[in-house]
Amino acid sequence: MILQSEYIYIVLVETSHPGNIGSTARAMKNMGLHKLVLVNPKKFPHGDARALAGNAIDVIENAKVVETLAEAIGDAKLVYATSARERSIGWPSMHAENAAKEVIEFANEKNKVAILFGREDRGLTNEELQLANKHLIIPADDDYPVLNISQSVQIICYEIFKQSSQKILKSWQD
Repeated sequence: MILQSEYIYIVLVETSHPGNIGSTARAMKNMGLHKLVLVNPKKFPHGDARALAGNAIDVIENAKVVETLAEAIGDAKLVYATSARERSIGWPSMHAENAAKEVIEFANEKNKVAILFGREDRGLTNEELQLANKHLIIPADDDYPVLNISQSVQIICYEIFKQSSQKILKSWQD
């Protein structure tokens, strides 16, 4: 299956450390994604972002910077909000692997999909979560379920890559 990656947007909300932006760009490019949107980043552009991007400088240079989450989401047909934990509010939620299948289906129909990642220290607010169609959960150990933002992006991007590359991955396993 060919992935229509130009319809998949990774959105970082108010990132405080520019190194996380660079690491996110690298994680995205490793998995064939390149549309990065930054909502009100604390320090960008910044040398740390470029340094940690490695060979994903193009993702950094082409990142769209906006002031509000509403601008970032824009005309997206499907919006996921990521979290390390279940919330008490009853949003529809799904795990990363299942969400990846849906992301690919929407993107391949040329629909914009936005995947939201919150602040490093506290994630997304309830108001921001309400802007999403679905809540995307990355399961982790109960003792310490907190992932670095770029690690979270890597997991989601990998699941998308894996689902879009089943034939390739199967041939590697044989």
